[in-house]
Amino acid sequence: MSFTRKLIYPFAVIAIGLYFLFTGLIASKNFLAPIVTAIVLALLMIPVSNKMDSWDMKRSLSSFFSTLFLMFVSLLIASLVFFQIKNFVDDREAIKEAMGPKLEQIEKYIVHNTNLEQVEIDAYKEKSDITTMLTNTKSGKTAVSILGLLVGFFTNSLLMFAYILFLPQYRKTFKKFILKLFSEERQQKVRGVIEKTATISQHYLFGRCILMIILAILYSIGLGLSGGSNFILISLIAAVLSLIPFVGNIIGLFIALTFGNLTTGETSVLIGVIITFTIAQIIDSYFLQPYVLGSKVNIHPLFIIIVVILGNAVWGIIGMAFAIPVLGIINSAFSHMEKLEPLGYLLSNPKED
Repeated sequence: MSFTRKLIYPFAVIAIGLYFLFTGLIASKNFLAPIVTAIVLALLMIPVSNKMDSWDMKRSLSSFFSTLFLMFVSLLIASLVFFQIKNFVDDREAIKEAMGPKLEQIEKYIVHNTNLEQVEIDAYKEKSDITTMLTNTKSGKTAVSILGLLVGFFTNSLLMFAYILFLPQYRKTFKKFILKLFSEERQQKVRGVIEKTATISQHYLFGRCILMIILAILYSIGLGLSGGSNFILISLIAAVLSLIPFVGNIIGLFIALTFGNLTTGETSVLIGVIITFTIAQIIDSYFLQPYVLGSKVNIHPLFIIIVVILGNAVWGIIGMAFAIPVLGIINSAFSHMEKLEPLGYLLSNPKED
């Protein structure tokens, strides 16, 4: 009976609690994701807000200018992506002409090696044609759903910037609220945990932004010299995907190879893509990450993989992007709690003796 109480009951309670926790996180994604994104971006802007506060600027004004700066950067990136997509659309005829022979080879392979017939493939192509899609009733519903997604995206973006506007203003209020939850004897230790976790988040996120910019530049130079088309758009996509550890770089390489093969098909372009990504990853892994990120987020690689997969299952791409800094914050809190310190040791990347 004592064994059951000491071992089985606690594990059962923890398992049930985790189940309802992650079920709740999945169900409340539309509500919580903009708030979490706003908190992460607000953490990035705290040094800027503190600098403005040192100029005797009102906190409301410093928060406003910080939010305005983030909006400007977001619009700049969105405009760059938009114009690159526009160039891609303008070149669709040339791309379609280059892709034609390759698609015919794929069709022949499918006909000869599967049970599908050419008539079925032609019917599918006609059904997937843009003209057919525009005149189809079901496609109209799809267009409405896409429009709804766009409206939801812009609504969440506006809410996110509204959160960013108010969060820095009340950061000291939130800090005092957390401190009031603990006794005066423990407040000093809790204050240290709050400051350390905020520093970890800022360091990691700011470092990731710098790495993304450098990777985008490296990819653009390499892919441009390789002769690939729309290399800026591909470089931006690959740099953003680098937020996802391990998997993101592989997906970026696959996209670049696929796009280069379909649009040009030249062997020199494909070799250039492979060389570009190889050199960029060597520079990123062995030079940039140790220097820019350092060891602030001290998490074992095994748990990084686990938490990224878990983040994808909960919140998709947003979950994968924020999984590591969130785990770093949790690990920092564990390391400062006596009863949870073993968990902090387990999650950390131990130094070799």
